[in-house]
Amino acid sequence: MISRDTSRECDALVTQLYRNMATAKKARLLFDAMCKGQQLAMAGLRQLHPEADEQQIWHLWAKQHLGDELYEEVYGDRIK
Repeated sequence: MISRDTSRECDALVTQLYRNMATAKKARLLFDAMCKGQQLAMAGLRQLHPEADEQQIWHLWAKQHLGDELYEEVYGDRIK
């Protein structure tokens, strides 16, 4: 997929780099990106809920991430 702000040459180079990258390295990059996304989401929840402790923030994130139905099935009603 070519980005609108990236030249074809640069896009081809990035594609080739990813193709040549070890699977473990790609998995690490993906895991790191997911962790950063979770950290950003939790930072936003901390701003919205300054009174919440870290466990409550985690449960708020889990509920947001999983959706109400799956969260209730997995964790029950742990935060109110």
